[in-house]
Amino acid sequence: MKDSLFHHHRKAITSAMYTNHLFHIFVTIVTATTFLFIIALLYTILGKGLPKLSIDFLFKLPDELEAGGGIGPFLFNSFYVLILSLLLSLPIGIGAGIFLAEYAPNNRFTEFVRTCIEGLASVPSIVFGLFGYVLFVEYVGIGLTIIGAAITLALLNLPVLARVTEEAIQAVPKDIREASLALGATKSQTVLKVVLPAALNGILTGISLVACRAFGESAIIILAGGTSTSGFMWDFNLLSQGGTLPVHLWYVQSEALVPDAKEIAEKSAAILVLIVLIISFTVRLPIWIQTLVAKLKTTPRQS
Repeated sequence: MKDSLFHHHRKAITSAMYTNHLFHIFVTIVTATTFLFIIALLYTILGKGLPKLSIDFLFKLPDELEAGGGIGPFLFNSFYVLILSLLLSLPIGIGAGIFLAEYAPNNRFTEFVRTCIEGLASVPSIVFGLFGYVLFVEYVGIGLTIIGAAITLALLNLPVLARVTEEAIQAVPKDIREASLALGATKSQTVLKVVLPAALNGILTGISLVACRAFGESAIIILAGGTSTSGFMWDFNLLSQGGTLPVHLWYVQSEALVPDAKEIAEKSAAILVLIVLIISFTVRLPIWIQTLVAKLKTTPRQS
């Protein structure tokens, strides 16, 4: 009897180990395939565009008919619209997430608000673009402008920021809050000095997500900002047309008459991907530095 139970138990353990081994192989293959696909995609885009880049291309004005035009105004508008949209959306979105996580009462209305935020976060960007067109072009009557594109992009970012911030704060253990309150800290002090630093990693991830998404957005820019620029390199006028680099990439690839349209599209795509990667790394750099410093402090020194 004991031998039978022993063999049955051993068989079950062997089967579990075999299943675990197969699952590990499957996950490894899927991860490696995804990683190789991303590397191949980056190599294709960057490999075609980066070798042809020059400083003149980045700061030169575009040309409608002759070869050799640049992307200066479109590149400037991309950063200008991005910064304006983040200035509008970050305080409101992060503030809304903090309120929902720490101060909002747990009732049906709060759950309804959360449901609405989740729904808005999944709405296609072209719907926000149509809203921006109706609001700024038809209702307000200011036309296709930088400020219209920036506000519409901010509206696109708000639900994502609010939801990511709330989830990051909710992931902070309750013991940390209770310990802070037990030491005499107020609710606001606990939130600002204890909870938010602990949730910073998740919040920065959300900021990186919305920043990269906003920089690469095209549907909203076409409908609320336009497909062209004022023609000046450094145009801070909020009522100028707000064509950005992704829109210019689409236009050059599909409708441009210049003979070097394909080369411009390849270089623009490489610049776009490179800037998105730089934004993502820059936003997360403080977390990496903080983690590295913490590891260095906890590593015992050898005498």
